[in-house]
Amino acid sequence: MRTEGRHRRLRTGAGVVAAAALAVVGGLAATEASASSSPATTHHHGELNITKKPFGSPVTDPYGGGPQQTFRYTLTNAEGVKINLLSYGAITQAIWVPDREGHQADVVLGFKTLNEYVTEASPPVIANGGPYFGETIGRYGNRIANGKFHLNGKTYTLPQNNGVNSLHGGLNGFGNHIWHQVGGLIKTGDQVGVTLRLVSPNGDESHPAGSPGCPSGCTGYPAKITVDVTFTLDNEGRYQIHYKVHNDSKTLDTVTNLTNHSYFNLAGEASGPAVNQLIKINADTYTPTDSGLIPLGTLNPVAGTPFDFRHFTRLGDNIDNCTTDAFSCNQLLTAHGLDHNWVLNAQTPETTGPEGLNLAARALDPSSGRELSVWTDQPGVQFYASNFLNGTLVGISCHTYRQTQAYTFETQHFPNSPNQHNFPSTVLKAGATFNTTTIFAFSSGGEH
Repeated sequence: MRTEGRHRRLRTGAGVVAAAALAVVGGLAATEASASSSPATTHHHGELNITKKPFGSPVTDPYGGGPQQTFRYTLTNAEGVKINLLSYGAITQAIWVPDREGHQADVVLGFKTLNEYVTEASPPVIANGGPYFGETIGRYGNRIANGKFHLNGKTYTLPQNNGVNSLHGGLNGFGNHIWHQVGGLIKTGDQVGVTLRLVSPNGDESHPAGSPGCPSGCTGYPAKITVDVTFTLDNEGRYQIHYKVHNDSKTLDTVTNLTNHSYFNLAGEASGPAVNQLIKINADTYTPTDSGLIPLGTLNPVAGTPFDFRHFTRLGDNIDNCTTDAFSCNQLLTAHGLDHNWVLNAQTPETTGPEGLNLAARALDPSSGRELSVWTDQPGVQFYASNFLNGTLVGISCHTYRQTQAYTFETQHFPNSPNQHNFPSTVLKAGATFNTTTIFAFSSGGEH
């Protein structure tokens, strides 16, 4: 049963972490070097560093304003972790992490060129929206049933780009826009980073009748919002993402649900299936879905089902497990594997980590010793095992990506929350500010 203390609601006011300041698409420019060209072994430079370089040719943002330049930020720490971050889509393009022997590998899926991100990552199509590699997702991450929600007595309609549902913001979500740097690059004795900003207008994703995904027209999202996302890296291997969303309207409430859509494979993005990696999710319940992957509104126990990752479990042991019960088996068949929201357990002293955040999940690659810990203040995490990658996309190191190639930990509020009043609220009131933080912490030599 759900209790009030079990789920945190959308918070307004000051966040748990202070924000600091980061900043479309086109052909491959001379500055657009492959992120796969990295030393095979770790070189400890003894200090944190961040650089900024143009990436690709200028492209036109869907919000308008003429062609704009995308930039790539490279964040490095003294322990051999290197992160490539793009201002297009606020996309995490690559994360290089050393193994227990000091050999580096890029542990997230991604593309080599800007043009591929524009045409393949989340193209404005109504079939399935694309893989969303590394994107900052908004205005509403995950699915909204039938592309429709009700707020303050009004019905708002959104593009249907995932069957009859709206997925990850619609046809032109936050991952399709050029973000702009706010302030200078962050470089202190403790961390390096940058803040990127996107201003989403009132009526974002509105389209006239007959438009793709909007046969009867779409109102779009209400209220203008300003979104600042601060990305930082420290010498502890912690990649921190802090989201600050301000509702600029004095009269209109809105809904928002932001997340990062990186696909992780701790053996390396070109290493093939991640089925031998061990997964742990700090959740006793999950939200089962209907045939359109919309939550049924119930919180079901994971015990005795393929959704039980309360202890380190080999991914492959659960991903195709139809030996338990018919309901769980049907959940796997509907989603082509695991693509569900886990309800994170209430925070305890034992699950409290950096910045006072709650443990969401852990992953471990036994072969390399690389380990990932995910910390958040969000109530849920969408764990998705790349079920819909079918070998038609070529990744950053020129290898094709297929099912079970990687997995996501999308820390967020629950899917379809605007239409599920028993779920934690995602309403952002007029004039209010929402802050949330997630940390992806990398280490090597992992034990379990």
